[in-house]
Amino acid sequence: MTAITHQFGIVENRSQFVHQLVQVLLVGFAIGMTRTVVPALAESEFGLERGSFVLLSAFVIAFGVVKGVLNFVAGRLSERIGRKKVLVLGWLVALPIPVMIALAPDWNWIVAATVLLGVNQGLCWSMAQTSKLDLTRANQRGVVIGLNEFAGYVGVALAGIITGYAATIMGPREGLLAFGLIVIGLGLFLSAFFVRDTLPWAHAEAKSAAATAPLSTWQVFTLMSWRDRRLAAISQAGLVEKFVDALVWVIYPVFLFSRGLSLPEIGWVVGMYGVVWGGSQLVTGPLSDKVGRHWPNVLGMWICGAGVAMMVLGEGIAWWSFSAAVSGLGMALLYPNLSAAVADIAAPAWRGSAIGIYRFWRDLGYAIGALGFALAANLMGQIEAAFWFVAVAMLVSGLVLLVWGEETRPH
Repeated sequence: MTAITHQFGIVENRSQFVHQLVQVLLVGFAIGMTRTVVPALAESEFGLERGSFVLLSAFVIAFGVVKGVLNFVAGRLSERIGRKKVLVLGWLVALPIPVMIALAPDWNWIVAATVLLGVNQGLCWSMAQTSKLDLTRANQRGVVIGLNEFAGYVGVALAGIITGYAATIMGPREGLLAFGLIVIGLGLFLSAFFVRDTLPWAHAEAKSAAATAPLSTWQVFTLMSWRDRRLAAISQAGLVEKFVDALVWVIYPVFLFSRGLSLPEIGWVVGMYGVVWGGSQLVTGPLSDKVGRHWPNVLGMWICGAGVAMMVLGEGIAWWSFSAAVSGLGMALLYPNLSAAVADIAAPAWRGSAIGIYRFWRDLGYAIGALGFALAANLMGQIEAAFWFVAVAMLVSGLVLLVWGEETRPH
């Protein structure tokens, strides 16, 4: 194993890099298929009682807890058995999901299917991102994560639009079943037969880098969570920014459906958030390699929160689409660059664990955010309270990141 055998760079590893981009696109499709039809038709199709915001949020709470834990596990596991095996396992776990949604007699089945989706996302998305970081150089991290998140969240957006039309044409259950089986089957086939394990690249980089003392799982966890103030600031920001994505997933479709929008129209509004988020990362990721990570992250938190508040300050599909786009732009500024900052700080020998633990805290934000805005909506008796809860949380978290965080871009 030598540095010559394992060359680093996007161009040098373009074939495997493209395969990993396709993987994260398919992972985005898998989560995106639940983002339009399932919440909007929770009452009429899956028997959920009207106004049950906590029960409505239960499937995202379950998703966040499971995905957060699996992110933690995936990072450490991939350093022992390799990235590819973890990726394939994630797709195998996903196989029952579309069948469970299609046959669901009540909302409990949707929650159970989302638990499996959390396992799939925690294993597959973590590995697709970590593998690309293994293959490339330190000065390409912003580009790498920008491309990674572009592929993933364009997949989320397109899946929401496609399933909205599929549900209208074929029926909600049949449309989700067909779409889900195609996506998950393709992901499993490509990961099993075309993706290479990138752990040898991480080993080669660790050998060529300055020697670092080995760290235990607990040592990395405490560094990420409180011992290193920079990493703690990044982790809390990652957790809170997921409040927005949970809100878009759970509350946006219900809010827009109650305002008279059709499923395809909801798909386009929610899709605007995902498309702007995904597409803008082609710029914001590379930009951070030149101007730094810190200010894009802080401004992204505030812009994203402003877009959330705007949703309830106006009416009409054009206004809601614009508000969703503002949130998407804020997410594009912060999302790839929080991850890139973690990769800047972490040593190659424990980078996989650090990314996994960051993603643990980040995706736990789905659960904490969903529970928080559901309780806010229940207590206030109106859905708009959920939007204000998230907007204020983003403002405060951005302030914490501003004070505790610092620039991490390699020079």
